Amino acid sequence: MHDLSSLRQAVLVGDAAAAVSAARKALDDGIQPVDLISEGISPAMAEMGRLFEEGDCFVPELLMSARATKQIFQILRPLLAQTGVKSRGHVVLGTVQGDLHDIGKNLVAAMLEGGGFEVTDLGVDVPPEKFIAAVQNKQARIVGLSALLTTTMPAMKTTIDAFNAAGIRGRIKIMVGGAPVTQSYAEAIGADGYAENAAASVDLARRLAGT
Repeated sequence: MHDLSSLRQAVLVGDAAAAVSAARKALDDGIQPVDLISEGISPAMAEMGRLFEEGDCFVPELLMSARATKQIFQILRPLLAQTGVKSRGHVVLGTVQGDLHDIGKNLVAAMLEGGGFEVTDLGVDVPPEKFIAAVQNKQARIVGLSALLTTTMPAMKTTIDAFNAAGIRGRIKIMVGGAPVTQSYAEAIGADGYAENAAASVDLARRLAGT
C-alpha cells in the first residue's frame, strides 16, 4: 500500500490546500488516481463518517473535509477519464422541489465521490423533470433525493411518481435521506433505500449498484 498518510490527514482536518498538495505529490510520484482514491480519500472520508456518527466531529468539520475532497476530485476527474477507469456508477443527486437546504446533500455528494462514484449534483429545489432529464442524459442508475423539511417530503413521492410516468423507474434505483425521512417513509413512497446519514449513503449506493 502507498504511503498516503499526509493526504488522509489533510482530508481529515479539512485542510484543502494541504490535501491538494499531497494529492499532486502522490500523482507526481507515480501513484495512480484510482489508488489515490481507494487508499487515500475513501479511508479518510470513511473515518470522518465514523467520527460524525459517534459524535466526535460535527457538521462544520465534515463540511471542511468534504470541500477538501471536492478540490482533489477537480484534479482527478480528467485523469480518471484518460485512464478509462470505470466508476462504481453514476449517481444523480438533488434536494427536492420546494426545499432549499443543501448541507446534507453536499456531504452525501462528497462521500459518494470519495467512495468511487461519479456524481451529478443538481442542487436544490429540483423539479421532477430535471431529475428525469439528468438520468436520461447521464445514463445514471441511482438517484438520491434529499429533503430537510416535513413540508417538502411529499415532493419525494411526486418525483418517484414522475419517474414511473416517464417509464424509466424500472431501470434506476432511488435512495432517499434527510432529517425528517425514515426507513418506513422510504418504503411507503416506493424508494429502493434509505440512508440516515452521509456515511451510510455510500454503503447503500454500493448495495444498490451491486458493487
